[in-house]
Amino acid sequence: MPAETHVEQGPLGRDEVLTLVRERLADILEIDPDDINEGDAFADDLDADSLALIELVEALEEELGERSVGFRIDDEDLEDLRTVRDAVDYVVAKLG
Repeated sequence: MPAETHVEQGPLGRDEVLTLVRERLADILEIDPDDINEGDAFADDLDADSLALIELVEALEEELGERSVGFRIDDEDLEDLRTVRDAVDYVVAKLG
């Protein structure tokens, strides 16, 4: 069976991606997911440093790699991800 056919779950919708990002970020920052809003800036609103963002990227790649074979967030794209909304939009576009 080709690797691409092992994906059992359907595609993620935008709301599901937002929930996933909020949950992973809350774990990393040790805060309540309900305290994370889509418009929050990682650095200014959530006090997330670059290490926290790298952890978020790794968590998303691990989780989404199970759903979308070869899902990766490119290092050069990281600097464009400044808010929770940026990350959600990026993931949704990559999964598209």
